[in-house]
Amino acid sequence: MNKQTHYFFAIKIPQETKLIMKKHRDRFKEILPFSTWVHHEDLHITLAFLGNAPAEKLSIAIENVREALRECKGFPLEINNLGTFGKVDSPRIFWADTRESNELREVREKVFKSCLEAGFQLETRPFKPHITLARKWTGDQHFHKRLLDELQPNPLLFQANEVVLYQTHLDQTPKYEVKEKYLLE
Repeated sequence: MNKQTHYFFAIKIPQETKLIMKKHRDRFKEILPFSTWVHHEDLHITLAFLGNAPAEKLSIAIENVREALRECKGFPLEINNLGTFGKVDSPRIFWADTRESNELREVREKVFKSCLEAGFQLETRPFKPHITLARKWTGDQHFHKRLLDELQPNPLLFQANEVVLYQTHLDQTPKYEVKEKYLLE
């Protein structure tokens, strides 16, 4: 059977940060009824979603990104807020975001441009860096933003030292496999 897969470039979250986020996620799961919770190994910040990528285009994007990031250095990021996407009373996505970072925006622009130059058609909405924690509200009651205010953890600082190309395996958990790594030194 030919399984559909897709690819995306992302900031890889360091392992120790993923484990701290897992503890928060486990606490959130007890309170917030979302249908799907992201496995802690799959936590990341998407930079460019490629979708089902033809091998030739993917190869060009891999090399373009490698060249674009050659001079980029690692930088600190702070996870600082919880939020949602979708309907106010029945959100589609529950996420944690990062404090504004010029370095993150610069890396995202380089990756995004590299993928466009490889021939990919990418998302045109403004970049909203976030880490997806859960999907699809299933609560009997309407979701209220005050829940997020009550759950708000302390800010979490980490060093963003790696951009990766992930391949998605929908039939596995965790479902994202690292295909390429770009160290930001």
